[in-house]
Amino acid sequence: MPLQSSAKDQLRAIVARIERLEEEKAALAADLREVYAEAKGNGFDVKTLKSVIRIRKQDENKRREAEAVLSTYLHALGITEAEAA
Repeated sequence: MPLQSSAKDQLRAIVARIERLEEEKAALAADLREVYAEAKGNGFDVKTLKSVIRIRKQDENKRREAEAVLSTYLHALGITEAEAA
């Protein structure tokens, strides 16, 4: 089923936008790798830094709820929060 001229133009435009966004996404990923490498070079633990970023993205109420559940589980296993850290 051939596409009409306007549909072809629309499809080309959509594909071009997706390709441009994919290029931007790759560039941003490279920038993030550089920043994490810089952080590591300055003595920061990258895994912990990524955890901090993930936590800051969370909704405060959901984060507190998750922390409460984690605390409950650790307590049930006889692990203090200081030991878990």
